[in-house]
Amino acid sequence: MPTVVASDPRVTLRGGLPDRYLTPDDIADMFGVPLETVYQWRRKRTGPPGFRIGKHLRYDPADVRAYVIQRKSAC
Repeated sequence: MPTVVASDPRVTLRGGLPDRYLTPDDIADMFGVPLETVYQWRRKRTGPPGFRIGKHLRYDPADVRAYVIQRKSAC
């Protein structure tokens, strides 16, 4: 398993999130909400931005981190 060096820009970009695209299940687990809530966020455009790869919905960890930072600064 490769070690990520602190100077690797992915460390800052991903903010400790996995270095792979996240699934709706990952998002539900991460935020502690039901899966249906993740889909409602997508329909209402209120949650982290997702995108489709074919029929699969995915989330970029950098976008999820930016969403969380935005929500925290809005409080």
